[in-house]
Parts: sequence; structure tokens; C-alpha cells
Amino acid sequence: MPFASWFAQAFQCGIGTGRDRPHDSVIMKNSRHRRRAAPALCLAFLLPLAGCTDPPAAQGDDLSLLQEAVNTIHRSYVRDVTDDRLVEDALRGMVAGLDPHSAYMDPKEFRNFMSDTRGEFGGIGAELANDGGRVKIIAPIEDTPAAQAGIRPGDIIERVDGKPVDGLNLGEAVEKIRGPAGTTVRLTLSRGSDSRFDLDLKREIIRPAPVKAHLEPGHIGYARITVFNELVQEQLLAAIDKLRQESGGTLAGFVLDLRSDPGGLLDQSVAVTGDFIDGGNVVSVRGRDGKERRRYDAGDHGDRLRGVPMVVIINGASASASEIVAAALQDNHRAKIVGTRSFGKGSVQTITPLGRHGALRLTTDLYFTPSGRSIQGKGVEPDVAVPVPADQRLPIAAMQREADLRNSIETPDAQGNLPTKNTETTSVHAPEGDNGIVDPQIIGTPRDAQLAQAIAQLKKTNVRNDAASGRVP
Repeated sequence: MPFASWFAQAFQCGIGTGRDRPHDSVIMKNSRHRRRAAPALCLAFLLPLAGCTDPPAAQGDDLSLLQEAVNTIHRSYVRDVTDDRLVEDALRGMVAGLDPHSAYMDPKEFRNFMSDTRGEFGGIGAELANDGGRVKIIAPIEDTPAAQAGIRPGDIIERVDGKPVDGLNLGEAVEKIRGPAGTTVRLTLSRGSDSRFDLDLKREIIRPAPVKAHLEPGHIGYARITVFNELVQEQLLAAIDKLRQESGGTLAGFVLDLRSDPGGLLDQSVAVTGDFIDGGNVVSVRGRDGKERRRYDAGDHGDRLRGVPMVVIINGASASASEIVAAALQDNHRAKIVGTRSFGKGSVQTITPLGRHGALRLTTDLYFTPSGRSIQGKGVEPDVAVPVPADQRLPIAAMQREADLRNSIETPDAQGNLPTKNTETTSVHAPEGDNGIVDPQIIGTPRDAQLAQAIAQLKKTNVRNDAASGRVP
């Protein structure tokens, strides 16, 4: 079969079989459907499938161009290239051009993705970012090899095992750093104007605790969610019980800290929100036709902290699942939101396994808050803006948000109509004081200025679970 026809049938027949249901901030095929779909998805990349229709004529013309390019590569390229390699590269480029969050994952990347959502992976324990082509440490995770070796926020990774990482995307750099537990990786880092230095770190299975909590003076509970993995609700409820005990049975207030939380599992964000409201809608999902496809409501157990004033802290790195929680608590008049505007990722990605060929991560929906607003490209605006003091900000470039990303999906209009095209790269400059991300080493400490303001809000206002009031004080 000609390459283009094989590619077309593989793509048309192999993707989107079955129906999906929510599993996380992306949406996964459920296990029952996955077992049915996976063999067909695998065969789609190997054999022409019975029952698949031929591509329309216009698509045939486009695919003939693809066939011509493939033939030219096979005929003229300096090395032999397999069709498998060309298909993988074509998928990677095709999907990456759609929007910032769609991607093709090869089998190894898909396995790593699944390990991440389970809250367990092998590595050094550091949050990384791509800063202008450089791999930068955002924060080491507490009690991991990275933190124990003295790696600091802002450190630049120059080399991994002696090989430079310049020019690699973030996923490729992470792949080089990860490896089997017990093995050693050498990192060459630079710190500010200091010269390069080497660190040898032994990889470990990293099991990040997503919830960190302590009791503030005045019987005010504080809990920070660092990522929405499968352990979040369980650990948060355990933390609340412990805080109650430490405060003598009653909390005078509660701070939920979602700063720099990149998101994670959709079902966990719904569960966490449901722990603070008495039922009702948390988030709904609409497809490209603008119609509601799914609606996620709180459980029937009710508010576990009924009557306790509550504040949520967010910042420009609070994204996806953390924005769902913040927006739902804001719309339900349950909490006052303080901090700075959130990232603005209001899209949902569906993961479609491709058998032994990895998976597609595809943006399929946008989510909407209980009041019907979309935060895609806009973020959640705090009720009380609390910028980060200059001396507490991470030393990184100006903060970028969803709307700054190339091909970012536009914000739906007031009627909820979804956009028909994506935006090109724009230059969006946040107001002075809104660009900064607080140093993770300061979060939750006595030096934390945003936390101090959140506690001050609890003390001077009575933030109640009173939806009937129709407002947040």
C-alpha cells in the first residue's frame, strides 16, 4: 500500500475509536474501552482495516503531496529512513502544530506520562522549565536527591552525563535525566554568574506528597496542593483532620494554597472542590459545537468545613485543575481568592492510546465554571490582588500565560461559542507586580507575604459558605 494511503487509513481508523470518559485533567479512555480499542489502534498502523472509507478527493491531493515528500526522502536523503520513523515524525509535527497542549507521545513518553499521573516516577526530584531554550530548575522537591544535593531554584542544567542539553525540548531533557532507580546521573549546572559545577545524583523512585499542611497561629489551617495526582483528596482530608485535632477541634479559618500548582487529574479537582461545597456543579465541558458534553458535580457528602471561613491563594503558575478548583469555589461564593491572576489553561486533553505506538494527547474540549464562564486564555482573577514582593520572586524571565503561547486557543465569546481558529504568538505583558512567581522555598513560611495577606483577609472578613448571599465579602 502506498505510504500516504497507509498513513491516511491509519490516522482515520486508528484514532477516536470508542467513547471516552474523564480520568484526569486530560481525559483517558476507560479501561473497558481501552481493552477493546487498543488492538484496533495497533492494527491501524500496520494493516488496512476493513470498513474504513477512502479519504475524500481533497484529502487525497494533500496526501499525494505527503507521498511525494516521502518518495523524495527515500530516493535522495543521505541515509535510509524507515516508514515507521517518518510516520512518527509526521504525527509529532502534525499534532504539535494544533495548539500548545496537543502532542504525540511515543511509547516511552506515554509510559512516563502514565507514571507521572500515578504520582510515582524515577528521577532526581526537581520541577523543570524551558526558559528561552535553557533547562531551568523551578524547584527541587523536598526530601529528594535534587534537594539533598543542594540544587536551587534558578539553576541552569547545562549538560547531562557530559552531553549538552541546549536545543532539546523539555521532554527530551527530562528523558535524559530520568532512569532506573539506583543509577547515577551527572548534571553540569550553572548558577547566576558562577562557573559551572558538576553534581552526581543517584536516581530514586519519586513519590511526591501532593499536600503539605500546618497550623498557623490563631487556629487557622493551611494546606498547599502542589499537584493534582491520585493521592490529593485522600491526603487533603487527612491533613484537615489533623489540623482540627491540633486546633482543639475547631478551625477559625482555612487557607488552600494552589500557587504554582500545574494541575493534574480532573476527577481529583472535582473531588477536592466537592469537599468544600454543599453539592452543585463544579465544572462542565463543551466541545467544538459549544454544547455541553459533560457536567461534573460535587459529591453528596457536603462541605467538610461548613462555617469555616476560607481563602484560596493562586498565582500565574496555577493552571488547569487548580484553576477549576479556584473558579468553582469563587463561583459558589465559598472562598475569597487572593494572589495574582492564574495561568488561563481552560482546555481539556483526551489521551488516545495508539496500541504499541504510544498515544495522542489531543485538545478536544474547553471547560466552563459553574457560572458559565471560560477561563481559557483569561485565567481566574483574584478577589484581592496580592502581588509578590520583588525580593520573594523567582529569578526567571517575565511570566508567560496561556494567551502568550503560540497557537493558543482563543477565549469563547459571551454566549459560550467556541473559537474557530487559534491565535498566533502574542506579546502579553502583565501589570507590574503580576509578573512574579514566588520562590518555592518561601511558600508557607513566616516570610511568605501572600500567605500573610491571605490570613489577614480571614481575620478581617467573614468568608462564609453562604451561596444565598450571592456575593463574596
